[in-house]
Amino acid sequence: MTRAQIRRITGQDVAGFRAMLDVLGRGFEDGETYSGNQPGDAYIKDLLASDTFFALVAESAGDIVGAIAGYELKKFEQERSEFYIYDLAVAETHRRQGIATGLIEAFGKIAREKGAWVMFVQADPSDPPAVALYEKLGVREDVYHFDIEPK
Repeated sequence: MTRAQIRRITGQDVAGFRAMLDVLGRGFEDGETYSGNQPGDAYIKDLLASDTFFALVAESAGDIVGAIAGYELKKFEQERSEFYIYDLAVAETHRRQGIATGLIEAFGKIAREKGAWVMFVQADPSDPPAVALYEKLGVREDVYHFDIEPK
């Protein structure tokens, strides 16, 4: 497994949150989305204070080298929740070291502690490493994803 240390980002760690966004931007090769127009400090603190949003980072030698962010989705049909892994990325120099798996396991521990019955994640078919990782850890479902503009 990995030698990176995994920790949850709290509302007092705005700099860590911004570094997390930078790691995600590089990981997805989309720096503009993640770092071009970052939210203000008050927004970040409010988001991190939420009891339904979770951000964890992996650190190695003092640098953030991996990140996972997701949400608890409280269900309406039963008293339970699901956890959605929204984003997960590891710096290219630290891949294939178990960091992504470690981040998912740490996220899973939080989910378990909060009584979630399942975690889920989406992956693009054009990203074979992500698909392989998730197939190793869970069961694949072939579904369609639709973006619908709110009007």
